[in-house]
Amino acid sequence: MDSTWVRSYWQRHGGRLTVLLAATVAALSVATGVANIGARSVVGPLGQFVPEWVQRTAGFTGALTGFLLVVSALGLRRRLRVAWYATTILLPMGALQGLLQSSSLSVPLVVLSVVTLPVVLTNAARFDRDLSVSTSQLAAGAALVATQVYGTVGAYTLRDEFTTIETPVDAFYYAIATASTVGYGDAVPTSQAARLFGISVVLLGASSFALALGTLLGPAIEARFSRALGRMTGSQLELLEDHVLVLGYGDLTEPVVAELTDAADFLVVTPDPDRASTLADHDVDVLTADPSDEETLRRARIDDARAVVVATDDDAQDALAVLTARDLNSEVYIVAAATDRENVPKLERAGADTVISPASIGGRLLVRSALDRSDVYDAVARLVEE
Repeated sequence: MDSTWVRSYWQRHGGRLTVLLAATVAALSVATGVANIGARSVVGPLGQFVPEWVQRTAGFTGALTGFLLVVSALGLRRRLRVAWYATTILLPMGALQGLLQSSSLSVPLVVLSVVTLPVVLTNAARFDRDLSVSTSQLAAGAALVATQVYGTVGAYTLRDEFTTIETPVDAFYYAIATASTVGYGDAVPTSQAARLFGISVVLLGASSFALALGTLLGPAIEARFSRALGRMTGSQLELLEDHVLVLGYGDLTEPVVAELTDAADFLVVTPDPDRASTLADHDVDVLTADPSDEETLRRARIDDARAVVVATDDDAQDALAVLTARDLNSEVYIVAAATDRENVPKLERAGADTVISPASIGGRLLVRSALDRSDVYDAVARLVEE
């Protein structure tokens, strides 16, 4: 296999491969952890040395590690540095828990964790974004943590006034069950003070859980509305990599979109909200903004784009978009469509690598087809071969 091709493929898709492997390890960790919680058979190499309670505990903690890996994989998709650190810690933990589970079901988890860790370490430079947390998210997280600390400490302090609370773990269990309004009823208050404390935990816990859910679901709902209106959220734009930018919307946009749909990831940038909404209805990624604006192209991740297609019906607008794109990324390949064939040299001077005049090509095609009296597709084939 050509080493140049491998290097090029790795540069383009190394980040996606890292996310895919991390997500796969997460799924395996959850599945094997749940399967091994109640397992009784010992078939692993460490089975004769690992007590059964350790195996079952490793199954439970392995499932928890898997869920944490799911979160870190989502963070890797956004190229968050903190997610990369979390993944490098969780992968060895998952492999160790798989060994302690001492089950044949854990073998794929251990092997894939060991294989994934070097891939994650090799692609460290790709995950360089800082985690941006809003004030509301910080407040929600602080409220949730503070409520659990209050419930745990309070329940343990009042343990003599509850029926089954004896240890800090019992107190934490009570705080979680009460704050989440599950209320199993196995820890029953026996005094007025304990009952009042339980009421406060219910009120604070329900409020903190509701606040936390709101901050988590809010961005997801915003993303749905943004897509319906023909817009992309910041987190969606951050996922773009090795994509084609289609700047503007003109007569050629629909054919271009049709050609790109199965060929590459792409993003259409247009200032027209109606056309953007139409494209979004057809599951096309679209950004409603000025395609010649520097900030717009930065948001569209022109630095990571593989090519730029400029195809509006306004050559002046095309030239400005080409100039901006070339200024922001001197290496990207730019193809432009000239409405007036006299503007082909101007677009080339603006920075386009290739300029195509649909009118000129259409005229030559019509003449060839008329003179040769041949099928139009044969004329196209001969035109392309020249």
